[in-house]
Amino acid sequence: MTHPFLDLAPLSAAHFASIEDRVARLLSTEQDVVIMQGEALLPLEGAIRATAGPGTTALNVITGPYGQTFGDWLRDCGATVYDLAVPFHTAVTAAQIGEALAEHPEIDFVSLVHAEAATGNTNPVAEIGSVVREHGALFYLDAVASVGAEPVLPDAWGVDLCVIGAQKAMGGPAGVSAVSVSERAWTRMAANPHAPRRSYLSLLDWKERWIDGGRKTLLHAPAQLEMLALEACVERIEATGPETVMSRHATAAAATRAGALALGGGLEPYVYEAVDAAPVATTLRTPAGINASELVAKALAADPGVPLAAGGGTLAKEMIRVNHYGPDATPGAVHACLAALGAALAESGLSADLAAAHRTVTEIWG
Repeated sequence: MTHPFLDLAPLSAAHFASIEDRVARLLSTEQDVVIMQGEALLPLEGAIRATAGPGTTALNVITGPYGQTFGDWLRDCGATVYDLAVPFHTAVTAAQIGEALAEHPEIDFVSLVHAEAATGNTNPVAEIGSVVREHGALFYLDAVASVGAEPVLPDAWGVDLCVIGAQKAMGGPAGVSAVSVSERAWTRMAANPHAPRRSYLSLLDWKERWIDGGRKTLLHAPAQLEMLALEACVERIEATGPETVMSRHATAAAATRAGALALGGGLEPYVYEAVDAAPVATTLRTPAGINASELVAKALAADPGVPLAAGGGTLAKEMIRVNHYGPDATPGAVHACLAALGAALAESGLSADLAAAHRTVTEIWG
């Protein structure tokens, strides 16, 4: 018996290249785009190991858990790393970046996460990119969570390595990702004797064996389902309109933030200022004495389908994540999350004004 997911014709090199071109158009970039055959951690780590090594001096910005991971990778490569950590309830500023670069003029690599879905903040990349470009450092950006939810413009912002994934605001699978690579970044890789080669982590393999060869022969058999799903994600965003998709995420964030405040029960936005809050996910702080993981468990018992999660690691006791991205950037998902949280608060002995929350969300979406 035939099955559409099992009996697939091989994905041709031309088809693979056409999907790369569509991703490049989504990012408004003239840079080379390489689609990697794995979850976004693959190009995130591969890009660092390709461009960093002994002699590299990096400024690693930490606004959430992924920034911490990037610092670990950079140190493992032998780089000298200066961490710039800011509280997770805020965002880093271009002025803070500029001060760090002035204090350490030898810095030649800057790593940053655009939007941290895990902590609910987003960073002003356009302003930061201007400062980094003026300094002359290579600029590495994790835009996995932000792409589709807010503008991601590597060329306009001076980003040399911009990594995206399909699994959040793009509404696709986690098994495929992409990175745009500037000429400066390719030159840096070619001069790095420690850059991975003949390795699944290697970006240089894609450059030398795929791009330089005119994208005629693939390195290995591509993950067909994930590639086709990525193409479908981009196609859907093109058909809907990127501005419409981004507006939907921004509205979901605004409605969730305001709706949670109207709900009451002691819930507050984890990110203090709305301007610093990511449109891909909203994080909430639980009231004193209320464990976030336990509250989320009660909410999921009330409605198992809502996109709620507790914070990771040490944040599990105090943070709730409302993951309103992709197919969940809708009024229905926001209403359902607040209803489930309202039920959980009531079960915990706290008052919650569900009618006020729903009224607030409806007004914002209206």
